[in-house]
Amino acid sequence: MRDLTPTDVARRPLPGTVAPTSVAFSPDGATLTHLVASAGTLEQRLVAVYVATGVATEIPAPGTGVDEDDLPLEERLRRERARELAVGVTRYAWARRSRRMLVPMADGLWVLDDIDGERRRVASPDDFGGPLLEARLTADGASVGFVSGGDIHVVSADGGTPIAVTAGDPARTRGLAEYIAQEEMHRPDGFWFSDDGSHLVFCEVDESHIPIYRIVHQGSDAVGDGAQEDHAYPFAGEANAHVRVGVVPADGSRASEPVWLDLGCTGIDDDRYVARVTWAGDDVLVQVMDRVQSRLDLIRFDRSTGEGTLLLRETSDIWINLHDHLRVLHDGSLLWASERTGFRHLEHRAADGTLLTTLTEGDWMVTEVVAVDGEHVWFTATLDSPLERHLYRVSLIDPGPPERLTDGPGWHSVAFHAGTGSWTDTFSAPSKPPVTTLRRSDGTATVLHDAGDDDPRVAELELTPPTELTTSADDGTLLHGLLFSPAGDGPHPLVVWLYGGPGAQLVTRGWGGTVALRAQYLRQQGFAVAVIDNRGMANRGLAFEGALRHRMGTVEVDDQVALVRHLVDAGIADPSRVGVYGWSYGGYLSLLCLARRPDVFGAACAGAPVTSWDGYDTCYTERYMGTPASNPEGYRAGSVMTHVEGLRNRSLLLVHGLIDENVHFRHTARLLNALLAADIDHRLLLYPDERHVPRQERDRVSMEHRITEFFHDALA
Repeated sequence: MRDLTPTDVARRPLPGTVAPTSVAFSPDGATLTHLVASAGTLEQRLVAVYVATGVATEIPAPGTGVDEDDLPLEERLRRERARELAVGVTRYAWARRSRRMLVPMADGLWVLDDIDGERRRVASPDDFGGPLLEARLTADGASVGFVSGGDIHVVSADGGTPIAVTAGDPARTRGLAEYIAQEEMHRPDGFWFSDDGSHLVFCEVDESHIPIYRIVHQGSDAVGDGAQEDHAYPFAGEANAHVRVGVVPADGSRASEPVWLDLGCTGIDDDRYVARVTWAGDDVLVQVMDRVQSRLDLIRFDRSTGEGTLLLRETSDIWINLHDHLRVLHDGSLLWASERTGFRHLEHRAADGTLLTTLTEGDWMVTEVVAVDGEHVWFTATLDSPLERHLYRVSLIDPGPPERLTDGPGWHSVAFHAGTGSWTDTFSAPSKPPVTTLRRSDGTATVLHDAGDDDPRVAELELTPPTELTTSADDGTLLHGLLFSPAGDGPHPLVVWLYGGPGAQLVTRGWGGTVALRAQYLRQQGFAVAVIDNRGMANRGLAFEGALRHRMGTVEVDDQVALVRHLVDAGIADPSRVGVYGWSYGGYLSLLCLARRPDVFGAACAGAPVTSWDGYDTCYTERYMGTPASNPEGYRAGSVMTHVEGLRNRSLLLVHGLIDENVHFRHTARLLNALLAADIDHRLLLYPDERHVPRQERDRVSMEHRITEFFHDALA
């Protein structure tokens, strides 16, 4: 065993975290494919496994691999929003009904006729003068669609000349998801082929009315266009992009004459969100959500007329959480998920939306639909514990208690082929890095990848897993946490690691807690480090999440204080030496912990923090806070600047990337003005070439050095 260094903390990938990703079965189930990197690298390759034998073979990259340094801005931003760091082969997809495969590479779009068949490049960015975005195959593998220059093009998978199938106002884009859809609604796609490949439905996005927010590359040697980028960023309470949904033939015969779907047919006004789009035979299903995100309509549209019929409506007094659980079944009926009970559960509905059967129920939630056929649904859920994920099966015909299919307490991530019954299980636990196993319907199994055996750093570092802890919020709500205890008897200086915001979960029984290397490094430096998932965070049900509705920065702080109080009472933490750190929402919450409770916290490191919610985007902010006009007191109380006096005589380190297009540096700059006006001391660490999360290792190493030094100085 050796001690960690700041370089260890900064290096990506983290020890024992390289596991197969993008795991998928061929349509016939005979072949399993996935992407995987070599241990300690981000260079991915494409691997095929013959299911019957478990024999693996690497599929040679068909073209030039992705290199972070050579990507155009559009692709850099897509990767940033997808939190994607991998290079080499970064994406691929099977056609749904053939053994053709599409592999987008840096030099173009490549089609493979099976894993060992002919390979050909069907489109090149050089031919279009720019990147080829959102590429996908038709279900039969006959055609490839992609977006270039703001329009959708289709080309034969056998090769030929691409045809533009949309056209229109050059100030609008067709086939691309707008920023809000990508970043906040988790809808990366902007067009979808019909099942027979004859038509496609697409989003047309108009952002021309949104004021430009300019980000200047202050650290660049370039001038002019190369030193700045302009974003149509919709601030809370302000205008969103205008989105229309149209249908066109995939042969380009009606490129400029789409059939526009009547998205307002159920009464949701023009200020709405296009949340999800799905084909159902010759019809199109669109999930339309109102601006306040308390109502979601599932509408069936006739593709030839654009007329819509309401199938079902979800409403919430808290907010609507979008999901990807909708499936159109072979008989036209629908698999749906609803949170009307307070927890997300599955329903079987008729084609007209009528409820047929409630498939799951209880004080737990479905987290992912893995596979479905005419008889069963396979899904992952929190049924056994919110800290674990397991695979379950329930009958569509005669539902009863779900049957658990995974063994071992911990975290299971699954890919399933319903036709053959084969599936993969990537399992990890606090003391076990991810192991990926192929399981067949006959009960046999083959281990495909063991991240612990593959990465020598796991044995070299011998990381000690954190211990689980529980405490209670002031209202009695049970809170789950992890504790990294240093050597020796307490009380110790304490550093609280947090995120705190909606949609995230930090505390699990997986490898992720063990490989939280900043916490591990601080533990080796003599600090106790603790984390809890406070009220407002994900996967505990709507009541747990909704505790912060219209009052961000309140209950989250209270719960972190409850954690500190628990550790002080247990003799673990020294109450006079307590610090806190976090990134993004965690940066925001770190600031508010220090500013609102300086009697508890003496130091905070805040990375890329939101400092006032009027400076963040519409969809995320308004879901939880309403608009600045509808909730002025919530926005005032939730602003760090309102509580800036609480930062006086406390230790504060602010960290931000200057080209962050998500949480703009403007957030930190506004706080700096307030600190300067109040003559409050602080430290500032800026990275001129970084976005929301530092991507360059040299910058991350620098940051880890400074953060550690800061806590040593502040909590000495």
